[in-house]
Amino acid sequence: MAYCRSMPGDWVNITTETPVGGVIVTPSRRLRVPGKIAWLAVTPFAAWAVWRLGGLERGSFPAQIMTATPYAAAGSLLPVLLSVLSRKKAVTAVALAATAVLGATVLPRAFGDAPTAQAASGVPFTVMTSNLFFGRGDARTVVDLVRRHRPDVLNTQELTPAAVEDLDAAGLKELMPYRYLQDEWSAAGSGIFSSHPITRLDGLFQVIGHNMPAVKITLAGGAQVEIVDVHTLPPLGRQVTQWTEGLRALPPGPSSGPFRILAGDFNASLDHAEMRDLVARGYRDAGDTVGGGLTPTWPANKKLPPLITIDHVLADRRVSVLGYHVYTVPRTDHRTVVTELSLPAAR
Repeated sequence: MAYCRSMPGDWVNITTETPVGGVIVTPSRRLRVPGKIAWLAVTPFAAWAVWRLGGLERGSFPAQIMTATPYAAAGSLLPVLLSVLSRKKAVTAVALAATAVLGATVLPRAFGDAPTAQAASGVPFTVMTSNLFFGRGDARTVVDLVRRHRPDVLNTQELTPAAVEDLDAAGLKELMPYRYLQDEWSAAGSGIFSSHPITRLDGLFQVIGHNMPAVKITLAGGAQVEIVDVHTLPPLGRQVTQWTEGLRALPPGPSSGPFRILAGDFNASLDHAEMRDLVARGYRDAGDTVGGGLTPTWPANKKLPPLITIDHVLADRRVSVLGYHVYTVPRTDHRTVVTELSLPAAR
């Protein structure tokens, strides 16, 4: 609306309509990450993927860091996001490849393998392994787990003479009267307890590390099982050489004759090339087989929850895995592993 003057003293009201058309467009501000930042984030994970895929860890520090691969796999998702936001094809491709490799090495442990028909018809056999942390692990809890699961064999590491007394006082002597003990007042002590008669196996392999007793058990149906109580040295400092040699010295899984089971504290995870090579020599990892391979076993009873999986039960490939359980025992830094196996029935 406007006013104009046509004659002196006269004002005329003139109405005008001015159409307003079109759309007001506000430019959008899309988040964009600089390419250099994306590459900086992606490169460590890409290197880790190559390192893990090629089994390239050498030396003490790389061996220790490699146990964190499951966490690296989860963390690699962030660089993928940053690379996508950078809108750079090359860095995005590298980020996706790194995540795919790390995921492929880790995720199968959470899903396991399909059970075989043999498992249901086989002979049940339960193995329990517990590192007692210089004999300090709570004996009552250990024996309560024995009562609950009725294992055929209990492997112990860091077993001291006092720990043997405590276990027997808690009732283990009545439950598992057969034993081959190499207990010591140090981390080197180990011992196998059994509910079946046992025969010592000396000279089965070269022991490199802590004491690693081995026995043979003949079950009522005639099946024979060889048990090795594993406790390698940790890959700390110069001990990394003995750690490597100790894993390599463990006996392979046989394809005939007595069944063989390795159980204990390997001080190694499935992200170590040496551990994977051991499994490839005729074994299956019980936790990995049933989808429990990412359940951490160390360090227990700390302010932080357990972080890595270094306690294992390896059964030769003729043996099926039915169950896998991990329990926290007070006053020890390792969690106890109970594995339910099935031995092929005699034909």
